[in-house]
Amino acid sequence: MANVVVVGAQWGDEGKGKIVDWLSERADVIARFQGGHNAGHTLVIEGKVYKLSLLPSGIVRGGKLSVIGNGVVLDPWHLVSEIAKLRDQGVEISPDNLLIAENTSLILPVHGELDRAREAQNSVAKIGTTGRGIGPAYEDKVGRRAIRVADLADEATLDLRIGRLLTHHNALRAGLGLDPVDAVRLKSDLMAIAPQVLPYAAPVWKVLTEARRAGKRILFEGAQGALLDVDFGTYPYVTSSNTLAGQAATGTGLGPTAIDFVLGIVKAYTTRVGEGPFPAELHDADGERLGTRGHEFGTVTGRKRRCGWFDAVLVRQTCATSGVTGIALTKLDVLDGFETLKICVGYDLDGKRLDYLPTAAEAQARCTPIYEELEGWSESTEGARSWADLPGAAVKYVRRIEELIQCPVALLSTSPERDDTILVTDPFSD
Repeated sequence: MANVVVVGAQWGDEGKGKIVDWLSERADVIARFQGGHNAGHTLVIEGKVYKLSLLPSGIVRGGKLSVIGNGVVLDPWHLVSEIAKLRDQGVEISPDNLLIAENTSLILPVHGELDRAREAQNSVAKIGTTGRGIGPAYEDKVGRRAIRVADLADEATLDLRIGRLLTHHNALRAGLGLDPVDAVRLKSDLMAIAPQVLPYAAPVWKVLTEARRAGKRILFEGAQGALLDVDFGTYPYVTSSNTLAGQAATGTGLGPTAIDFVLGIVKAYTTRVGEGPFPAELHDADGERLGTRGHEFGTVTGRKRRCGWFDAVLVRQTCATSGVTGIALTKLDVLDGFETLKICVGYDLDGKRLDYLPTAAEAQARCTPIYEELEGWSESTEGARSWADLPGAAVKYVRRIEELIQCPVALLSTSPERDDTILVTDPFSD
């Protein structure tokens, strides 16, 4: 049985929620492997809308095991809140269908406070974080002072972890003009939430290994997008984790040999939330039209997304860094009615043509797009479920994208509804 990794191949918001849900019906296990509750996945199932930030998308489907891997940073209070919200929508959640890696690092109130304080003081060049403490939590993880899920089960260990954590944070807070953290209150809050989190704790690496040996299909679900990767994204305007497909191995403990297919989710145009370079961004009526037709507002932040034409340079680059086997092209229907479409096929940097995005932030900001124009189509593609349902110009557009990014289309999405999907290559096929 094949195991599939799903990653966003742009700046996020590519429609991963729908595609993961579409695939999860055929998977046995769905595992989140990085990020935190800064993700935003919207699922539409039989007309009912589910919005997830932390829980794997498979949680809304019965008979599936959902897993939060060690590569995730977990806000325990948000976890409990999101579980309660889904239960109110009729979703059954218990340790029978949700497990959390014991070695998952926690996001604490101190992390969110630090995140927001830094962003408020950084008036020169804001990063554009969600302010939810994701970055500071990852800092503590690599700084070896994090509190992890397993620590909640042992009071003596928790005391040691809190002491080490606050030695660092209270010094930082003093520099930012914040009051020191009350260690007694923090411990009390953690001890109070622990009974609601610990029942889900498990050696996830072992569970996944056994599932793989039993021939179970595992779907690895990423958050954010490849261009927000802390190493290969538009640094420093990135998230604080590795968002590429390789993180599925280290973020769950299953190992790279378990990955059989990498599916990159790609929007038929380009969007970005927050700060940072965006060579193909549009500041005209076409950009407004894309945003309006595509309902481009962040699921988590509610912020308006910046919009632009499809950037084949960036997607070719992310397909390479994530080892993408095939892409799922989403929101093709948003392009209906454009007389002319453009695709970014290169950049001009001080008179030199580039076929990749340079690493230096200053050079990225100076890149201007080189466009290729294609004929648009007036017919509707919304709801198309076969190639025969698509206008000829739409098929040509998709085929040109494949050529430019050097990667085939495996799935084509033509509306938010999960069944409005054209299957070209089955990612779960051996």
